[in-house]
Amino acid sequence: MGVEKEKLDTSIIMDKDEYNLSIEPILMKKGKVYSEAPDRDPNDINTHLKQVGFEDVIGEPSSAHSFDRVWIGSHATFELVKFFFYRLLTTLLAIPMAFTLGLLFGVLSCVHVWLVMPVVQSFMMLLPSAQKIWRSLTDIFIAPLFQSLGKCLSSIQIQTPEN
Repeated sequence: MGVEKEKLDTSIIMDKDEYNLSIEPILMKKGKVYSEAPDRDPNDINTHLKQVGFEDVIGEPSSAHSFDRVWIGSHATFELVKFFFYRLLTTLLAIPMAFTLGLLFGVLSCVHVWLVMPVVQSFMMLLPSAQKIWRSLTDIFIAPLFQSLGKCLSSIQIQTPEN
């Protein structure tokens, strides 16, 4: 009744290719083992926020260092408070801000679709006839005036004396 000190030397030797082929169907049937978190910033709008860290906000010069436990504790406190207040503020403000911004963008879209674009399209339809009217008005009134002014002023000669 002693303690057995004998080791078992049993092992399974498999080729890498055989191992990979034998494990794939099992995993395929079960699906993914873990699900990836959805990318909530696919256009990388807030990449600058990922770059801000504790060391960017609070930094100790090399000449003055606090105790390691104080540094670790302040780092942990900073991250915890940042995480907690971000969660708290998003809980309080996310739904009202989403409602307000949805309302604003809805109103802007409605104004753009039903007011701005019809006015622009109407001007674009009227522009060729307005362009003809404007061209005829300038040909009747403005062009003769500037032609006569140009003929009158063309006879003026300016001479500068040389020193």
